[in-house]
Amino acid sequence: MACMKKSGELEIGDKMGKSNEQYLLDTEAETDDDESNKGKEMDSVEMMFKDTAIPPWKEQLTLRAFVVSAMLGIMFSFIVMKLNLTTGIIPSLNVAAGLLGFFMVKAWTKVLEQSGMLKDDTFTRQENTIIQTCVVATCGIAFSGGFGSYLFGMSDTVAAQSSDANSRQRDMNVKNPGLGWMICFLLIVSFIGLCSVVPLRKIMIIDFKLIYPSGTATAHLINSFHTPQGAKLAKQQVRELGRFFSISFLWSFFQWFFTSGDHCGFQSFPVFGLKAYDNMFFFDFSTMYIGVGMICPYLINISLLLGTFLSWGILWPIIETKEGDWYESGLEPGNFHGIQGYRVFTAIALILGDGLYNFLKVLGNTFHKLYNQIQNKKSCAVLPMGPDDKEISYDDQRRKEVFMKDQIPTWLAVVGYLGIAAIATVTLPRIFKPLKWYHVLLIYAFAPALAFCNAYGCGLTDWSLASTYGKLAIFVIGEWAGKMQGGVLAGLAACGVMLNIVSTASDLIQDFKTGYMTLASPRSMFVSQVIGTAMGCVIAPCVFWIYYQAFPDLGVAGSEYPAPTATVFRNLAILGVEGFGSLPKHCLSLCCGFFSVAILINVARDIAPKKWARFIPVPMAIAIPFYMTGSSVAIDMCLGSLILFIWETKNKADSEAFGPAVASGLICGEGLWSVPKSILALAKVSPPICMKFLSKDMNDNVDLFIETITR
Repeated sequence: MACMKKSGELEIGDKMGKSNEQYLLDTEAETDDDESNKGKEMDSVEMMFKDTAIPPWKEQLTLRAFVVSAMLGIMFSFIVMKLNLTTGIIPSLNVAAGLLGFFMVKAWTKVLEQSGMLKDDTFTRQENTIIQTCVVATCGIAFSGGFGSYLFGMSDTVAAQSSDANSRQRDMNVKNPGLGWMICFLLIVSFIGLCSVVPLRKIMIIDFKLIYPSGTATAHLINSFHTPQGAKLAKQQVRELGRFFSISFLWSFFQWFFTSGDHCGFQSFPVFGLKAYDNMFFFDFSTMYIGVGMICPYLINISLLLGTFLSWGILWPIIETKEGDWYESGLEPGNFHGIQGYRVFTAIALILGDGLYNFLKVLGNTFHKLYNQIQNKKSCAVLPMGPDDKEISYDDQRRKEVFMKDQIPTWLAVVGYLGIAAIATVTLPRIFKPLKWYHVLLIYAFAPALAFCNAYGCGLTDWSLASTYGKLAIFVIGEWAGKMQGGVLAGLAACGVMLNIVSTASDLIQDFKTGYMTLASPRSMFVSQVIGTAMGCVIAPCVFWIYYQAFPDLGVAGSEYPAPTATVFRNLAILGVEGFGSLPKHCLSLCCGFFSVAILINVARDIAPKKWARFIPVPMAIAIPFYMTGSSVAIDMCLGSLILFIWETKNKADSEAFGPAVASGLICGEGLWSVPKSILALAKVSPPICMKFLSKDMNDNVDLFIETITR
């Protein structure tokens, strides 16, 4: 299954996506160690399925698989979209997708059995893999489509809050969301990444033996579902997921009744006092982000909290005392020539410092490992899959045999790439006027090489640099187009093209790795990915459109859905086009300082001993609270970490088995509540109560006012 973390609007989503998968890999390794004395035959996964027939590739593509995939794809698209539009932090939802896919097919089978319509109740691990692939391809478009980043960053709403708000060229750098053009854009750019790496699947998986941690972990998960012990545990996990899903959904429904006005309800609860609330320190009772915190590594959550204290506790209060000196007094809170400019551009400096360092590090490591493997293909010194390759295991023999059986013609991938590139070169400039045909041609000329680098690096580290490649396109194309020719819009559009190509390429190879380990046909995997991508190109824009129509203040700073990452992407484009002249006074010095700090922190993490490096914070995570409004998300996520830590202390086995399921239930419950909430908003149904918290003096004034008007 592709990494659901292809997430992460920011690279932080990629970093945090490892926890569940790493747990699954560690569990598998521990199991292998515990049972090593039972003999090699008992350790073999494929030996357990030796007597199970593998269906032909066409029979793996069942109707129920795609019906279930569509249902789960819609649900997870709403969840990913809400995360996109609130923080841009997207955790790995692999466990939730795996469990729900398994449960829904079993429920489907049971219903048909009771109705007497059941013909064949066989649910194979190959079909399960097809569901996983299709679901992730569908909801992955909610991330790569840029609805919370580059695409929404083109809108007038985000432009009005950016540093080019008063620019004369603003109109030519704005393109407001439209359902038609968004679907067309995604259909044009989302498939070409699939064609770019298809010819390399054997090299990546069999020749180089890249491990692809997320794909490998997902394969272990699927394989375990189809053993007697694994099926029993899966049922228990589904039960826990359903229980906490219900709690989260009902709690979100209950909270809705108290939110009839601005700053009303539990999300504005001044837990730490009114003074702390005025300085944006409060807890908002979000079960979704508590669940996200349970999935994310402890270091990520602590880094978020550290960033909150540094920004909202120290840096912003100090800069606000410079009003009238560093920046003009009396400016609107969202004006980029005021305090908002410092918030966003210092965050961008941290993001760029961290991203550039890791980009060069991963790229250098990729080329170094690639060179070594080309020099000595027989060597297994680079990330070996298992024991010495001189004695190929039964599992590897069986998997290689199936993987090489159903080939995808190379000519099909080449023709597909060239055909889609030709269509895009003609059509994209019609959608985005400042983006010229030669800009698009340049992107597609370099995209295959970058897609290969990203896919290879992801196989080594489980870390996709898709967002970094997108930002690179922003600067290159934006500067080339120029300030007077709509360079901001051109840069954002180029970001979308590059990000989609690079992201889908690495995700497809991840899927091939999962299919390799579950004996799913590469041909059926590719078809599933194409169908899932096609569904996502329609579903994701429709989901975004529901949010866009239901919430008029979507994208406005301080609103329920502020889309902070969209502001970051737009200002990156402005920075690439206008240079540093658009920054407020002393902001450049602060940016240089934070950029350097981000690099130094990464250097320290790499050279420090492992026992100390795990305590050094992550710059990307520190940066997120800088441009978000308040500390509530960091507090929610740290609370999730605290819950998981206490659980692990009391019962480590249970926390490892059920923690991901509980977290997924909390995330899915609140995420799915956004569907009826949007419908209520579209129907103009407002909550009946506004719950606010006032100081004693303010409350006395309100009481006096009410008494006056009622006399």
